[in-house]
Amino acid sequence: METAQLTRKLNLSHTLAIIVGTVIGSGVFINVPVVAKVTGSPLLAAIAWLVGGLIWIPQVLVMAEMATAYPEEGFGYLYLKKAGSKFLAFLYVWTVFWTSDTPSISILAAAAASALAVFYPPLDGTLIGKGFAVLIIVVLTAVHYRDVKMGGNLQIVLTVIKVSPLILLVFLGFAHYGSGQLFLHPTGEAAQRGILTLLLGGMAATVWSYSGFPNVLYMAGEIKNPHRNLPKALIGSTIGVMVVYVLVALGTSAIVPHGEVVASTGSFANPFRYLPLFASIAAGFLAVSAFISMVGCNSACIMVQPRIEYAIARDGLFPKFFGHVHPRFATPDFSILIQSGLAVVLVFLTSIENLLGYFTLSYLIQNAIVYLAIFILRKKSDYRPTFKAPLWWLMAGFSIAVTMGLAYGTFIAYPAGGAITAAALIATGFPVYFFFRNRPNPYAEGPQFDLSP
Repeated sequence: METAQLTRKLNLSHTLAIIVGTVIGSGVFINVPVVAKVTGSPLLAAIAWLVGGLIWIPQVLVMAEMATAYPEEGFGYLYLKKAGSKFLAFLYVWTVFWTSDTPSISILAAAAASALAVFYPPLDGTLIGKGFAVLIIVVLTAVHYRDVKMGGNLQIVLTVIKVSPLILLVFLGFAHYGSGQLFLHPTGEAAQRGILTLLLGGMAATVWSYSGFPNVLYMAGEIKNPHRNLPKALIGSTIGVMVVYVLVALGTSAIVPHGEVVASTGSFANPFRYLPLFASIAAGFLAVSAFISMVGCNSACIMVQPRIEYAIARDGLFPKFFGHVHPRFATPDFSILIQSGLAVVLVFLTSIENLLGYFTLSYLIQNAIVYLAIFILRKKSDYRPTFKAPLWWLMAGFSIAVTMGLAYGTFIAYPAGGAITAAALIATGFPVYFFFRNRPNPYAEGPQFDLSP
């Protein structure tokens, strides 16, 4: 039988770069127009970004506690399995595979193609753009099919590249402060709804932009001194990203008329195009930087995400071929190829906006299930976290309540079709679990997934 030997190679700097590099990808460019459209007001949109970040703090506190108790690969699958529910552990993987991990690859590739539309407009939402998005997926899949090295130092460089133009945008935006673009009262269709409803919808629309924090826990078994580095990286990155997003939203609204921000919903928003003195150079610079940012995020997704299907397949609860390891490259080859193949199909089936709704509902539901696990894990004898969330029961309860509230907000922020499709696919996991539960584990005789430090 095949084994996958994982070692702890990543320090705190690598861990921070992975989180920030994963979180700040396509979301800030795609979702600024979406949040502006849902809230109907630049200042209300900025508040949605702020509150959308603040509600992540209790969630990362809960995640940090569980991660230091079990600093291994798997995140939700691992925690739910440790909590004693193979069914929920399976349903978690089933959900992330069909409705969040795979669509994230499609969203990032489509957004990366759209980013370069400043050079070649047909890349934005056309068949040519979708073809280019597929090319991105294929190239990155070929790389990770053959290479499993993390490249932590490269991730640090990519993170600096992607954050630099955002900082420039903030400075330029505040230089335009006072132009009359920043107002609070909702306009357009949003004016027909209450402020709290608009804020809830706006917060739901930020979920994709904030959703990368747990991803590093897929690779917790490869982080040095995880009991110290994971809490620092999770909490520090959450605060830093939240500040960046709020400032970027304000900066964009100060530069671009609100109506034109809303009009760019569903594609790549590039505020630098509205600055006459900078547009010819800065727009292209931002587009290239954003492209690199999203390609880097997509690369991480294609590398990391298939490993959770590999792990559950080795436990006999997923099709056997997901647990296959390439005899030469030592990669979960079939798992990588299948997930990327489905991502290619999704690129052609629907739009970015539908994919975001499809992603958001499932992501919120699966996170709520993971947060529930802490109530059971705290009673387990092997649960010995080195970091404990203050008022953990309140933090966990708040996190669950917030995710369920935002799940409702998904139907406000996005077309209902994507969310309904996600819910239907989640439901299909029930009969599939019982099918695999009653079958023998083909890997039971061999060595299991090695998580040694």
